[in-house]
Amino acid sequence: MPHTTPTPVDFWFDPTCPWAWLTSRWVLEVAAHRHLDVRWRVMSLAVLNEGRAGLDERWHRDLALRMEPVRVCAAAEERYGHGVLGRLYTELGTRFHLAKAPKERATYAAALAAAGLDPGLADAAGSEAFDDAVRASHDEGIGRVGPDVGTPVIAVGDVAFFGPVVTPAPRGEDAVRLWDGVLAVAGTDGFFELKRTRTHDPLFF
Repeated sequence: MPHTTPTPVDFWFDPTCPWAWLTSRWVLEVAAHRHLDVRWRVMSLAVLNEGRAGLDERWHRDLALRMEPVRVCAAAEERYGHGVLGRLYTELGTRFHLAKAPKERATYAAALAAAGLDPGLADAAGSEAFDDAVRASHDEGIGRVGPDVGTPVIAVGDVAFFGPVVTPAPRGEDAVRLWDGVLAVAGTDGFFELKRTRTHDPLFF
């Protein structure tokens, strides 16, 4: 097989977002069929929505809680380097979105341990020490696509886009076909948006 240079893909995620989780599983499926070099990056729905008018009271209560797992990711990245974020995200997402585990220290510690990382980094959840790092990563991702989007943000080389938002995560040829389509529209100069109203909740199986 001839050598091919991997396609660099930067993926900004908030581990609490079920839609980002589904998109991330799709990207991993694509990576099983295409030569991708995925770099996982953190962003935060709490940062994105802070101060935003029109959010219901539940969202305001949840914003602080949503910062916790992102802080844990930032702490792990500082300790071990960005290469650990992919497996930590998998462990956190599996617990949040499949096992419906609560966002609390015990869940973070279990995910860290399963990822081969120091479970003591779960203490970062309640600390603001990593907020600057979270915001810097978040701002970099949002700066690529603009503030009127959410998570995930994907960048392929110099082209960045929000989404795709899809459920369930496509597999096999379907995953690759979607990847090719997304790259085609993202690479079209002047293309900005293609959208329809969601008619399904996230489907994980």
